[in-house]
Amino acid sequence: MAAGIAGDLFRIKSLERLNKDAEDGENSLQRTLGPWSLIGLGIGAVIGAGLFSLTGIAAAEHAGPAVVISFAIAAIGCAFAGMCYSELAGMIPVAGSAYTYSYATMGEFVAWIIGWDLVLEYAVGAATVSVSWARYVTRFLRDTLGINLPGSLVNSPFETYQLADGSTAHGLVNLPAIFIIVAASALLMIGIRESARVNGVIVMVKLAVVLTVIGVGLFYIKAQNYDPFLPPNTGTFGEYGISGVMRAAGVVFFAYVGFDAVSTAAQEAKNPQRNMMIGILGSLAICTVLYIAFAGVLTGLVHYDQMKGDAAPVNTAIAQTPFPWLRGLVTFGVICGFSTVILVLLMGQSRVFYTMSQDRLLPGFFSAIHPKWKTPYRSNLFFMVFTGALGGFLPISQLGHMTSIGTLLAFILVCLGVIILRRTQPDAKREYRTPLVPFVPIMGILFCAAMMVSLDGETWLRLIIWMAIGIAIYFAWSRRNSRIGREEGDDAPTVMSP
Repeated sequence: MAAGIAGDLFRIKSLERLNKDAEDGENSLQRTLGPWSLIGLGIGAVIGAGLFSLTGIAAAEHAGPAVVISFAIAAIGCAFAGMCYSELAGMIPVAGSAYTYSYATMGEFVAWIIGWDLVLEYAVGAATVSVSWARYVTRFLRDTLGINLPGSLVNSPFETYQLADGSTAHGLVNLPAIFIIVAASALLMIGIRESARVNGVIVMVKLAVVLTVIGVGLFYIKAQNYDPFLPPNTGTFGEYGISGVMRAAGVVFFAYVGFDAVSTAAQEAKNPQRNMMIGILGSLAICTVLYIAFAGVLTGLVHYDQMKGDAAPVNTAIAQTPFPWLRGLVTFGVICGFSTVILVLLMGQSRVFYTMSQDRLLPGFFSAIHPKWKTPYRSNLFFMVFTGALGGFLPISQLGHMTSIGTLLAFILVCLGVIILRRTQPDAKREYRTPLVPFVPIMGILFCAAMMVSLDGETWLRLIIWMAIGIAIYFAWSRRNSRIGREEGDDAPTVMSP
């Protein structure tokens, strides 16, 4: 009995089976994405409000102008995981990302755990960003166009807003948050090519805004704001000095999270063996250059100690230029940034769910492909309702860190997967090979583990509770309905198989 359960937990899905299932005609996704579309998806997922908020926080509280070094260090940490993602996405061009890679290397139970984790992380992430999107849109409409939306329709029932007489009232529903979730989900259902095109247009607008702020700000930099470039440590770990640069790297690391979502589109990429590497590492490289340039301009416009406690450091920096219209442009850039983040998170979420459903660890209902659009429309519909309800009716803004901890866990398993496959499948075809294995994967694991440890206890508790629910579902339903288990039974290969 115990041996049978252990066999179930560690049964793996072979590379041959994974690639065969990916090309299964009736339920296969359409390969339409080229390298630039994949790069666009990566940039769309990475550059959000973090660029405009985390930069000022990290500079003011931890690193000063040396925050540019912090961004470079964080990028190196992400690159370790990015190289591992690139190798596995090329070898296993299937939609499930870390879930699929874990199924091929560490067994069904670990795959279920990370898949269950990613489903929640993407849902909470998209819902949290939708609430922030709603706030920025409400502010933009009020300040730029003079349109005031009713407070009851832009706040959830658990949030309060101020009435004209000074009293407070509870909201009814956050309609803008629901709107952006529905709009992004509808676009994803219509087609991945169409979604990538819209994402590409918004990404170009977003990049234009960022480049405009950098280009204009360059002419108003004051050299004295860079003195001292690396402020001396105050005697407290993390407050300036070398330790402050490292602490700031931990803060800005989360501004890079999102590039991994590109790997969920592997089953819809043309020539994935080549293009997935370009999409993942290319988007990471572009975002790194923009982050470092933006941080350099920001700390050149305003001395870092003037940004302490500043809720809008970018607006303070813009005030140093004679162009107040840049404030509205930054708000518009944030809205564009949030829009593409939501789109890519919902795409990744539905693709992981679709792949788990194909493996019958979730009901097969969700793996149906629309006959015309060639998208997993039922998964999109399900998460449109689920994520829309989260964003529209619940106060979920404090759950933002759950996206980070789930992504970091996925990074660790992907890095571990590269090491395992190099040992178990040394001769498998690899268009892209992670350099310096096992050094690079091990560094990725250590870097991501350090970031996970830095997160607060409540985030860990929520993760543990969600995992406990997932484990109960796996043993109650998924283990018995597993497609590999039903089709191959005791003949299914396991982690321990020679």
